[in-house]
Amino acid sequence: MRWIVLIVWLGLCFGVAALGGRWTATEIPTWYRTLARPTFAPPNWVFGPVWSVLYLLMALAAWRVSLAQAGPLRTAALALFVAQLALNLAWSWIFFGRHAIGAAVVEIVVLWVAIGATTLVFARVAPVAAWMMAPYWAWVTFAAVLNAAYWRLN
Repeated sequence: MRWIVLIVWLGLCFGVAALGGRWTATEIPTWYRTLARPTFAPPNWVFGPVWSVLYLLMALAAWRVSLAQAGPLRTAALALFVAQLALNLAWSWIFFGRHAIGAAVVEIVVLWVAIGATTLVFARVAPVAAWMMAPYWAWVTFAAVLNAAYWRLN
């Protein structure tokens, strides 16, 4: 049963990645290419591998929390996780799908807060899960700064 739960979390996280990737992939060679790039923007090829590792860590973190003793805190932790995952997906749609760079800045700040809340609650349920979320939170911190720079330049 434990492995089935892991497969569900992997499916959910990589399903979000795939859907967000659909909005992103079509815009990279067209709209995104026309934007003025901040000097600290990494090459486009960096994002795929980084996000793949982050989605894997997120799924593993949610799985670890799922294995903890049932209770209101675990339920809240997993609800926060799903909420931040939905916000993660929404950012891709807002930035790449709608080309709304300014709105994406606002959304990524909300996402950052949601990841932080999730990570802090995960730490109370399964501390190793919080550590698995830390790289994601750090990357979204960088992504927020990058998003704001794109907004300023464009």
